[in-house]
Amino acid sequence: MRYSDFLNQLKTYAEEEFAEFQRRLIFTSRKILGVRTPTLRRFAKEYKGDLDELFSYPNEYYETVFIKLTVVSRLPYAEFVSRLEDCVTLIDNWALCDCFKCKAITKHRQEFLSVLEKIFSNGGEFYQRYVLVSLLSYYVDERYLQTIKEYILRADTQRYYVHMAVAWLTAEVLIKHYDAGLLLLDAIKTDVKTYNKSIQKAVESFRLTKEQKDCLRSFKIK
Repeated sequence: MRYSDFLNQLKTYAEEEFAEFQRRLIFTSRKILGVRTPTLRRFAKEYKGDLDELFSYPNEYYETVFIKLTVVSRLPYAEFVSRLEDCVTLIDNWALCDCFKCKAITKHRQEFLSVLEKIFSNGGEFYQRYVLVSLLSYYVDERYLQTIKEYILRADTQRYYVHMAVAWLTAEVLIKHYDAGLLLLDAIKTDVKTYNKSIQKAVESFRLTKEQKDCLRSFKIK
């Protein structure tokens, strides 16, 4: 399919009101058509066997990049990893980053750690966020808590989307492994903004008890 035909087809699903809503929520250098996520995922299914053609299309629209990442996320593990770095270079906002998840990683967690390290070492804001969100999605269990701590302490939380990812990840550790989460929280205490945001996110969860929430609130630094 020619790019012009692809784009015309995509535009038939565009909603300007939804596009305006997204522009207020998603800060991206790309244009936004306002096509809803379920529709974008249906497009991705159609391009399962035409990945090279899809990646030849320009990245001028948020929706085109979303479809590209979705198709790659559905690949078998080895193929996914071979395309991953190129995909991360396309991410310039939290929505693309947080929706880019590959189920195949769950069976390859240990070997995927070296891939995450390579991405994190790039240092870019959404490179780091991708790694932190991946840790949140696949690694919040006792075996990987030390790994999570090491990445959190290395993260550049002066960057907003890294700061938010660290807070989100720390909160998830608190929710699933409360005692270990308290130790992790103490480790980031000098970063007051991220420390307090982590507590806020944990307290907002329905998965902690009232007693745990009250305890966390008492730890906030004014």
